[in-house]
Amino acid sequence: MSRVVVLGIGNVLNSDDGLGPFVARTIQGGWDLVGDAEVLDAGTPGMDLLSLLHGAEAAIFVDAVRDKGAPGDVKRYDRAAILQGGTKAAMSPHEPGLREALLAMEFRGGGPAEVVLWGVIPESIELGTTLTGTVRRAVPAILDGVLADLERLGVPARRLETPRDPDIWWERQVP
Repeated sequence: MSRVVVLGIGNVLNSDDGLGPFVARTIQGGWDLVGDAEVLDAGTPGMDLLSLLHGAEAAIFVDAVRDKGAPGDVKRYDRAAILQGGTKAAMSPHEPGLREALLAMEFRGGGPAEVVLWGVIPESIELGTTLTGTVRRAVPAILDGVLADLERLGVPARRLETPRDPDIWWERQVP
C-alpha cells in the first residue's frame, strides 16, 4: 500500500464533535506507524479535504456522526456507505463534507482507493471543550478499529513504551 492518511475531523469547541482531533492526537502521542502513513488533526476542513487526500491510496477518518443508535455507539462505514450518504457529520462546519470531497475527487479521476470512516454518535455537540464521558468511553474501541485497519492496509503501529504528549490543548484548564 502506498500513502495512508488518518484524519481526525471535528470542531474541538463543540464537545463530542472534537472526537476526531482527540483520537488523531492520541494516536500521534502513543504510537509510531511503520511505512508511508500520516496521522493528522484536520479540524473542520470542508473542501480542504481534497488537498489532505491528495496522493493518498487509503484514508481512515474519525468523526462524530449522526446515525441510528445511542450516544456512544461506535460505527464503521466503508467508501460505498459514505458515497451513498449513509452517514452525516454531526456538525455543519464540516460542510461540504467527506462525501462531497470524495465525489469531487472521483469526478477528477482520483482519490483514495480505500476509505473508512470510524464514528461515534455524540451525546452533546453544544459549546464545550471536553468529550462527554459517554463518547470518551468509546475512544478505546475507535483506537482499536483504526489500528486494525492500518494493520490491514500494511501500516503496522508500534505502541510507544513512553508515550509523547498528545497535546490535547483544548481540554487544558486555564489557571
